[in-house]
Amino acid sequence: MSSNDESTGTDLPPLNELEDFDSLAPLKKGLRYGVLGLIALTVIALAIWVPVDGLKGLWGVLIGAAVGGGFILITVVVIMATVNMSPSSTMAMIMGSWVLKMVVVLVVVGVLKQMSFYSTGALVTMLIGSIVAVLGAEVWGVLRTNQPYTDA
Repeated sequence: MSSNDESTGTDLPPLNELEDFDSLAPLKKGLRYGVLGLIALTVIALAIWVPVDGLKGLWGVLIGAAVGGGFILITVVVIMATVNMSPSSTMAMIMGSWVLKMVVVLVVVGVLKQMSFYSTGALVTMLIGSIVAVLGAEVWGVLRTNQPYTDA
């Protein structure tokens, strides 16, 4: 039996184990799973689109992965970077990064619209696929992380 409150029968870890608690562990694992998911999806998409559209397919997949995956992964990085700030500062940074990401996406789309060196089909499927895959992988990573919690 642990040295914690033996009269109530709770099985809490000793307090010295809680000192090693990493509050960023779920985000770190989610980020790792997101990056791995994006890499796996990119390899699969390249295997599909390069034989279909050649060099245009390659560029479409790479641009779609960068824009779609980067959009989601940057949010996790911003959250991790602002973890020690006040909640209002954290929210301001998250919203500011979101606005900046939207501007970048609109500029990229505006510039790419006038060009023809990439496959539109590869870009769109990879853009959508990378957003879904990275979000799914991040959620999976967060859910798979064991974290202690307390009940008030």
